[in-house]
Amino acid sequence: MKILILGAGQVGGTLARNLASEKNDITIVDTNESALEELQTRLDIRTVAGQAAHPTTLRKAGADDTDMLIAVTSSDETNMIACQIAHTLFRIPTKICRVRAQAYVQRADELFKPESIPVDVTIAPEQLVTRAIARLLEHPGALQVLDFAEGRVQLVGVKAVIGGPLVGNRIRDIRKHMPKIDTRVAAIYRQGQSVAPQGDTEILDGDEVFFIAARQDIMPVMGELRRIDKPYRRIMIAGGGNIGARLAETIESQFQVKLIEHSLKRCEMLSE
Repeated sequence: MKILILGAGQVGGTLARNLASEKNDITIVDTNESALEELQTRLDIRTVAGQAAHPTTLRKAGADDTDMLIAVTSSDETNMIACQIAHTLFRIPTKICRVRAQAYVQRADELFKPESIPVDVTIAPEQLVTRAIARLLEHPGALQVLDFAEGRVQLVGVKAVIGGPLVGNRIRDIRKHMPKIDTRVAAIYRQGQSVAPQGDTEILDGDEVFFIAARQDIMPVMGELRRIDKPYRRIMIAGGGNIGARLAETIESQFQVKLIEHSLKRCEMLSE
């Protein structure tokens, strides 16, 4: 696949490294020539110096026959305009755009569609981090929580601890313990190594168990693997930047939130 990456920062560089290793034809565009040179010395990729949203730069980078454009520059506006130009002038089939400003993210459904700003996939890093932390707060003791089916089903990772009814028992015993709950163990990690979960696989103390269940059944299943931690009530957030502020706003109706921020001006704004 021929992929055009706009932005040679940490995200763009990491994407280039991972995608190039999968035998894709990668071209990366940035105004920072030293960053491009550094990437080109390490990776089998093509680099182009120039403004990412300029038609001439995109054409020079091979936009005429590109399969996918990934816009991850530090500017939301540059990323959006580049996707618009990629659609209008070059008909690039798939366009992925990183958007960080909350003003755009809040109205993503209205903005990012073919008749307005033609973006196929939007990535909002701060929003993803905020949601991930909020899900962990909902399930005390969870290692990881991922949503599926619009949040109706969740994949949860939890560390099995002695005292949990299933610890020391086989996976198939879950049905005996919880006959009315439908759950599946998707993966087990034991001392850093993956263990293929089978019906007769024994769950041991210290195992990291990842299971899938309906949202309302998550806590009962966690209770089979470890003692349920007390629900969180008071949350302290260190840092009032974009992520800290969004997280505080998201969870303030559920928890008592205290936020610590170095800037007095920022503190006053957030407090209001």
